[in-house]
Amino acid sequence: MTVSVPADVISRLKGMLGEGGWSQDPDRLASKLVEERGRWRGTTPLLVLPKTVDEVAAVVGVCFESGTPIVPQGGNTGLVAGQVPQGEILLSLDRMKTIREIAPLDDVLIAEAGVTLLTVREAAAGVGRLFPMSIASEGSCSIGGLISTNAGGTAVIHYGNMRDLVLGIEAVMPNGEVMRGLKRLRKDNTGYDLKQLLIGGEGTLGVVTAASLKLFPQPVSRAVGIVGIGKPQDAIEMLAIAKQQSAGGVEAFELMSRQSIAFALKNIPGLREPLQDAHAWYILIETISGEPGGAEAALERVLAEALDAGFAQDAVIAQTDSQAKLMWRLREDLSAAQKPEGLNWKHDISVPVSKIPEFITCADAALLARWPDCRIGAFGHVGDGNLHYNIAQPAGGDRDAFEAARDAAAEVVHDIVADLGGSISAEHGIGAMKVVEALRYKSPVEIEAMRAIRRALDPKRIMNPRVLF
Repeated sequence: MTVSVPADVISRLKGMLGEGGWSQDPDRLASKLVEERGRWRGTTPLLVLPKTVDEVAAVVGVCFESGTPIVPQGGNTGLVAGQVPQGEILLSLDRMKTIREIAPLDDVLIAEAGVTLLTVREAAAGVGRLFPMSIASEGSCSIGGLISTNAGGTAVIHYGNMRDLVLGIEAVMPNGEVMRGLKRLRKDNTGYDLKQLLIGGEGTLGVVTAASLKLFPQPVSRAVGIVGIGKPQDAIEMLAIAKQQSAGGVEAFELMSRQSIAFALKNIPGLREPLQDAHAWYILIETISGEPGGAEAALERVLAEALDAGFAQDAVIAQTDSQAKLMWRLREDLSAAQKPEGLNWKHDISVPVSKIPEFITCADAALLARWPDCRIGAFGHVGDGNLHYNIAQPAGGDRDAFEAARDAAAEVVHDIVADLGGSISAEHGIGAMKVVEALRYKSPVEIEAMRAIRRALDPKRIMNPRVLF
C-alpha cells in the first residue's frame, strides 16, 4: 500500500531546498526506485537532496509536523527493500559527501553519510591508516547506509561489524532536532549509548548525517591463500588452527562451496580454477601482521598444520598482488555469478560458528528432499558464522513455479537456523522484506521493547514506516 503526500508539503520542501536540492525527474529517480536485484520497485512524489545537516533537519521537521513519511537512502545497495519508497518522500544523502576531519593521532576519521566506503578507505590509507570495513560494493555503498544496516563484510572476524567501528554519530531525530554526537572517545560511561540505537536501526529512529569512524594501523604484511577441503567441519577445525598460529591475525576466512565456484567459473570472464583439482569446498584465508613477512609465515604454518591434520586437501598462497586480487575476485563475484543461472532463493543467515556444518547438512537435506533439482551455492564469512545460503532454480526449470516456492523454502531454512540458535538476518537487516518472518522468531519481549523505543522517538512513525516492527 502506497502513501499520499499533500501537495503543500511537497511545495514547502521544494522552496526550502532550492535548485539542486530536489528532483521529480523520472530519469534521475529511476535508479533510486529499484533494488539492485530488481525484486522491488518503488514510487516517490519527491526526491529531496539536502546538502547539510541543517537542511536534513529542516526536511524532517516539515515531515514530522505534517505527519509525512520519509524513507532515507544511502547508496541503494540494500537487499531487503528497506531503502525503496512506496509513496513516501525519498531522502537521499547523495550530496553529503564531505570528509570533515582525519585525526591520525586519535585514529579517527569523520565522514558525512553520503561518502562512499571506498573514499573513506582511500582517505585513511592516505594518512597511513586503515578503515577495515570490506564489502564488494565499496565503490557505491555509503557510510550512512552501512551504519543504518550495521554492515558486516569479510573482515568482521578481526575488526567487527560496523557497530564496532563507530565512535560517534551526528543524526537528525524524527522530530527534526539534531543529535550532535560526533565524539571520538573510546570510553564514555555517561548513560545510554544512543548511537547504538541508530546503528542497525535501518533509518527508523533518525537520519544519520555523519559519523566518527575508528581507524587502525596499516598491516605491514598480508598474505592470501585458497584451500581445498572436503567438508564444512574441516573449515571449522582449520579456523581454530588459523587463529592460534596467526596469534589472532586472521583478517578473513571465507567458505565457498563447489557449486558457487562452478557458477563463477562459468559466468564470470577471466576466472580460473583456484587449485589443480576440484574440491567439495574451499576456504579463502587472509592473514595480516605488524612485522615484515609475518603474515606469510603465519599462513604457511596454518596450511602446514591443516594439511598434516587432514583438514586441508590442497592449498596455494598468492605470490603477487595480482594473484591475491584474482583470488579475492573469485570470492567477491560469487553473487554476480548466480544471476545468469535464473531465479535464486537467497538467505543471509548466521549460526554459532561450530554449528555451521550442522546447518549445512540439515538445510541441504531438507531442501533437496522437497526440491531435488535445486542447486545450492553456499558461501560466506565462516569466521563469524554468517552464510549466504543461496539456491538457484533447476537448470531449465520453471521460473514461476520456483518463485512460488520461495516463502516455503525460506521457512524451511529459517526454522533450522532458529533451532540452532541463529539469526535469519546476519548482515543485510530486516527491511520490509523480513518483517513478517522476524515476528515468528523474535520473542514478544524483544519486539515490544523495540516498538516502545520506536514509539518514544518517532510517535508519528514517519521514519521508514514499513521497516522493522
